[in-house]
This record gives sequence, structure tokens and C-alpha cells, in this order.
Amino acid sequence: MDWLPWRRTPATQEPSRWLMVDVETSGLDPARDRLLAIAAIGMKVDWQVRRLSVVLADSFEVVLRQEAPSGRDNILLHGIGVQRQKEGVPAPEALGAFAAFAGSAPLLAFHAAFDEALIGRHARAALGGALPNPWLDIEQLCGVTHPEVRARSLDEWMAHFGIRCAARHQAIADTLAECDLLLRIWPRVVRECASWRDVERLAARHRWVARG
Repeated sequence: MDWLPWRRTPATQEPSRWLMVDVETSGLDPARDRLLAIAAIGMKVDWQVRRLSVVLADSFEVVLRQEAPSGRDNILLHGIGVQRQKEGVPAPEALGAFAAFAGSAPLLAFHAAFDEALIGRHARAALGGALPNPWLDIEQLCGVTHPEVRARSLDEWMAHFGIRCAARHQAIADTLAECDLLLRIWPRVVRECASWRDVERLAARHRWVARG
């Protein structure tokens, strides 16, 4: 999609393209479980008018090839069947494609540490190094901008804002729901932020409050 000129913004400039990321895995242990799929959707930020928009044309999805498919209960959760896992893209090709797609864009996710750990571990194994992109946890942004909401999980935040997900626990559908969630909290984010660095500081404030 080289026709999207704002993708090529150098890392030293203010990023106008963010990526919402979601993964599907064989389990919940980022140090041991396998990465099954990655999905991402681009978001364009215009700080001059304080607008955030989802760019559906700027999307990515890949299923990684598995020598042994994940268990039945796991497959029932995410819907990536045995045949699809066996016919997936080899890890070096899949991770390389995602790295090329991501470019220098910041990567956002709900509970981003999990996604970062899984993608990072597999990228190191397949590509020889983790991706250099910064990560940001939108759960932290939700917490710091809406402290009155007693929600922790993605499902709880979606319920609070009335967000519906077409196919929960399928990476591309979850990614779109997370984009919607960020759009819902965006008006409060831009009250305090005028740059990506400001957004990072705002998320860090939630971490500081949580530790306190």
C-alpha cells in the first residue's frame, strides 16, 4: 500500500500513522505459548484538528504456520482451525511482512505487554531481533481518561461504551473493536495531549497511579 504517503513518515518526525494490533495465540503464557495470528489496522492522527480516524484500507492479517496445531479448546476460542494453522505462512515470512507493514508506526493494543512479548519473542527467533516500534497500552489510556469507570477487561470496556464485536477473539475483529474503543476515549485524550509523546506520558501516568 505504498499509495499511503503518511506511512513513510520517518521515526524522527511526529507519527501520523498508528497501528492497532491484536494477536491470537495457543495460550496465555507469553514466554511459552505460540503466536498463531497477527492483525493490525491503521489509524491516522491529525493533531492540527485533533482528529483520529480509522483507515480500513490500511490493514494487515496473517496466520502463522504451525507444525502442530493448538488444542481443541483453543481452536474453539479463536476459530483458527487445524488446516488453516498447517497451511499458514512460515514465521520468517509472516513476521517479516508484519515488520514491513508496520514500518516506524507506533503499535497500540489492549494489554499491549502481552502482544509485545509474543511478537517480540517470535520476531527474535524468526528475524534475529524484536521490532523497534514503540508500544502503548490503550487499557492504560482508558483507565487514566475514565477513572470513574470500574472496568478492567476489554469486554468490560466494550460493554461500558456499547461496542459490539463481530467475532470476539478473532484478531481482526478484536482489532477493530479496540480501534472503536480508542475513538470513544479520544475526546478526553486530546484534552491533555498534542503529540504522540504526550499520549505516552498520559499512559505512563496511569501506571504511576496504579503502582501508588
